[in-house]
Amino acid sequence: MTPAGLSLDRIGQISIIVTDVERATAFYRDVLGMKFLFQFPGMAFFDCGGVRLYLAREESSEPIGTSVLYYKVESIQAACEELKARGVRFLQEPHVIHRDERHELWLAAFKDSEGNLAELMSEVPIQA
Repeated sequence: MTPAGLSLDRIGQISIIVTDVERATAFYRDVLGMKFLFQFPGMAFFDCGGVRLYLAREESSEPIGTSVLYYKVESIQAACEELKARGVRFLQEPHVIHRDERHELWLAAFKDSEGNLAELMSEVPIQA
């Protein structure tokens, strides 16, 4: 039984920690045939049936595991408040990580009961 209200039921993005982003990009694009979206230094993004796959070079001094789930929510502030009320402690409060002409991408990081990193994500359209 889940509490009424927020339910994290949509994965928006999954990251995979890699040691060589260029090699991993070539593998996922050329060997697996995944649809390449875009890249930045140290990261590459693919479309995997509507879920974004994010290849990331490990840069943290604290190990985060091999993957991170990004749960897509409509209102990141409301979702954070509800999860805090349920006892979730956030490592990072909601913040803008990327802006383009269409939207802002907001993230908020927390760890699950086993110490795995997870994040809430919200793509907020930019008002004209």
